[in-house]
Amino acid sequence: MPEPEKRNCQDAESCFFEIATSRLKIDSNLLQFLRTPFREIKVEIPLVREDGTLQVLSGYRVQHNNVLGPFKGGLRYHPAVNMGEFRALAALMTWKCSLVGIPFGGGKGGIACDPKEFTAKELQELTKSFTAKMHHIFGPRLDVPAPDVGTNPRVMAWIYEEYNKYNGYSPGVVTGKPVELGGSYGRLEATGRGVALITRYVLKRLRKEVERRSIAIQGFGNVGAHTAKFLNEMGAKVIAVSDASGGLFNKRGMDVESLLRHFRKEGKITGFGGAEPISNEELLALECGVLIPAALDGVIHKDNAGRVKASMIVEAANSPLTYEADQNLLERGIPVVPDILANAGGVTVSYFEWVQNIQGYGWEEERVHSELERIMLRAAQAVVDTAEREKVDYRTAAYMIAVDRVAKAMELIGF
Repeated sequence: MPEPEKRNCQDAESCFFEIATSRLKIDSNLLQFLRTPFREIKVEIPLVREDGTLQVLSGYRVQHNNVLGPFKGGLRYHPAVNMGEFRALAALMTWKCSLVGIPFGGGKGGIACDPKEFTAKELQELTKSFTAKMHHIFGPRLDVPAPDVGTNPRVMAWIYEEYNKYNGYSPGVVTGKPVELGGSYGRLEATGRGVALITRYVLKRLRKEVERRSIAIQGFGNVGAHTAKFLNEMGAKVIAVSDASGGLFNKRGMDVESLLRHFRKEGKITGFGGAEPISNEELLALECGVLIPAALDGVIHKDNAGRVKASMIVEAANSPLTYEADQNLLERGIPVVPDILANAGGVTVSYFEWVQNIQGYGWEEERVHSELERIMLRAAQAVVDTAEREKVDYRTAAYMIAVDRVAKAMELIGF
């Protein structure tokens, strides 16, 4: 295992980029181009609340690179978002799409707000006002948003409707839509399904089996809940889960189907009778076969990385490890399956949805599942093969593959 490297980077993504590109023969001018976003936009959105007060909120979109296809990436509604965060996440999307071989570039954006503090009517108005200010840079061949933290298929439906006012019927302008509006079967659970597929594959390459493997999942939203469902169906033993309300632990393994029914009914995992309470920090420090952070970024950092006792980490969230945490785990020989591979199932099925919208022809759900598995396992094999051949960790291998593909495309068109 290589020695950890000390670097001074603006964010974890740029550190990982620098490590990978130090092993690639890429012209320095091209490297600078690859670091630099194509476009960054900030808009101010006035919103008259239902109580008559005016609130002005900030909206963002960063478009990183589109050499492989239209910009692609989620819209996040969260009070802590900022341009720097979206800049890193947009680059992450460029590398993710490149790694799995789908014809998209990278983008990311959203609104600095807490959606829980707004009524449905206010959220609809906020979303449509944001779309009205951004519609000239959105489009099926330009930039295709999708759900992310704090957004969902209903928000995508509002964007779809507002964009169509200006541009006519264009179902491919967003993915993650309701099926009734041209969404794809299998999209809602796609990220969690992909995480489970990748987890099983990497375990197998490490000569371990997923059956009876103890799993801890930090975050039990759409991604975490579906990851638990599919790993449970594969025979894994889910021993701990957590969400914003708290965590649960049962060393013998939970009844995941009962937990999912409880979660759908109550909207939170606390109160479930089949496990004992545990904090999020305690979950991250559990001894387990696989730890899956599936919530927000930066949950494993320099102050708690040393307490991680999992045998393997699978990043279901985007950037759940800081650079310092990643290097700590690398030094201790704990493999990390990176986000640009592990959670690429969502954008892969978004690609399928976009294809269906462009062709005007829907796919059966079985085709979505089989194509997702084919693409995810092809990418996983490439990453593990590269890691073994180049004697690097999985993240560096994934970045080497992804960045090299984009760099070669840039050279071909003449950057």
